[in-house]
Amino acid sequence: MRKIDIHEIIDVVKELCIDANYNIGGDIFCAFEEYSKKENSVIGKEVLEQLIDNSKIAKKKQMPICQDTGMAVVFLEIGQEVFIEGGDLNEAINEGVRRGYEEGYLRKSVVRDPFYRENTNDNTPAIIHYDIVKGNLIKITVAPKGFGSENMSRIYMLKPSDGIEGAKSAIIETIEASGANACPPMVVGVGIGGTFEKAAILAKKALLRPVGETSMIEYVKEMEEELLKKANGLGIGPQGLGGNTTVLGINVEVFPTHIAGLPVAINISCHVTRHSSKVI
Repeated sequence: MRKIDIHEIIDVVKELCIDANYNIGGDIFCAFEEYSKKENSVIGKEVLEQLIDNSKIAKKKQMPICQDTGMAVVFLEIGQEVFIEGGDLNEAINEGVRRGYEEGYLRKSVVRDPFYRENTNDNTPAIIHYDIVKGNLIKITVAPKGFGSENMSRIYMLKPSDGIEGAKSAIIETIEASGANACPPMVVGVGIGGTFEKAAILAKKALLRPVGETSMIEYVKEMEEELLKKANGLGIGPQGLGGNTTVLGINVEVFPTHIAGLPVAINISCHVTRHSSKVI
């Protein structure tokens, strides 16, 4: 049994909060460059070039890529041969978020109650997802999620008879309804199957897959490629100003489900789609 001190987890979560908000992922940056060459709108091309410049400045000056530094979503894959000592794991993760948002001068956007909206002033509590896996390591991923895009996300409880075409229609409908609100070009995470909540978590996890990396399931890969082409034919374009770059990537994850159901969750993410990971 390998022991990991709780303070190491606090430090890692703090570092990841800052890193995710300052440094855009290499896959996203490469997608900006690739799509800027293919963009058919003059304004759209200018916007993509501005997004590239913005990313470079944020990295060089070590400052937030976007003013909305999001609600901290934290994924942990915990090896079953790990013993965490020295304190409560949930409290440690929230302390890491607290320190990261304070030391990184990141905007605190979390309110204590959904109706009585007093700011917690430290961006806690985080949204935490745990998976127990084989081994003696812990993988921690922090994915700050802004709500311009989160608000445009949807879940559909389709009938099995709706099939693949029904799921495709729901996904395109959601992207089209998002318009400029999600700060396109978007990254779209899709979860299909499971239950109401499982589909939503699958969709959120799908956003962690690098842009440009397709599913290993052949029919899902074909679905992703078809949806990407359709989405970029909507004409929404960068920042909603028109063009053929509305979506950088559509990542679909599937899971077994009940004979009577077909849950489809679509988690819309903005052009930065921030996340940073570390294994300890």
